Amino acid sequence: MGGLQRFEQRLESMISGAFAKAFRSAVQPVEIAAALEREIDNNAQILSRDRRMVPNDFHVELSATDLGRLAPYDSTLARELSDQLQEHAQGQSYVFPGPIRIGFEEAGDLTTGRFRIRSAAQAKVVGTATHTQVTRAQALIEVNGSQHPLLPPGLVVGRGTDADLRINDPGISRRHLEFNITLGREGQDPLVEVHDLGSTNGITVDGRKVPRATLREGSQVKVGTTTMTLRIVREEAHGV
Repeated sequence: MGGLQRFEQRLESMISGAFAKAFRSAVQPVEIAAALEREIDNNAQILSRDRRMVPNDFHVELSATDLGRLAPYDSTLARELSDQLQEHAQGQSYVFPGPIRIGFEEAGDLTTGRFRIRSAAQAKVVGTATHTQVTRAQALIEVNGSQHPLLPPGLVVGRGTDADLRINDPGISRRHLEFNITLGREGQDPLVEVHDLGSTNGITVDGRKVPRATLREGSQVKVGTTTMTLRIVREEAHGV
């Protein structure tokens, strides 16, 4: 029995016949599962002879009708689709850079029975800052949906356990780069700089590959497949 057949059987055992009835003439869950498998097959990046990295963040776009029919079952379906992708990945020696996330969204240009998938590789990010440090920071680094404070003298980013901000991206060295910050006087923005720590793949700042750079609000630093964005926190944001 193939993986997709097992997927269908698992769904049938977990969800009542109302599920099959709702999707009789619309998008079928097994079609989404097959498309997700093709999506990671087509976007696999070679890490070594035996390992390939694949996307882990998926957006399934559907018509309003199909999305409405799916809504009562979306969390169950997302879990089963994630399990199916894990099973497929194990058989192909694929590596996910972080947890699998699957979301369902409406797309106005799609008709009933049609769907498409957008995917991205989003590395797992682990920081050590407390909530208080985040709320009091003059500058933040945004990465993969999370915020991390920049506190003097700076922040080391890398894949290793000794980095202040750890990102599970195979294109990132163990100690890849460092952000440095000098706090501004009252009414002034802090000075933020970034420099490469001798990494294998270097850093790209606002589209240019450079060894170091001075950053401004909204500057984007790309390392591996991960993009980090600098956010300057003005006084009014702190409620002052």
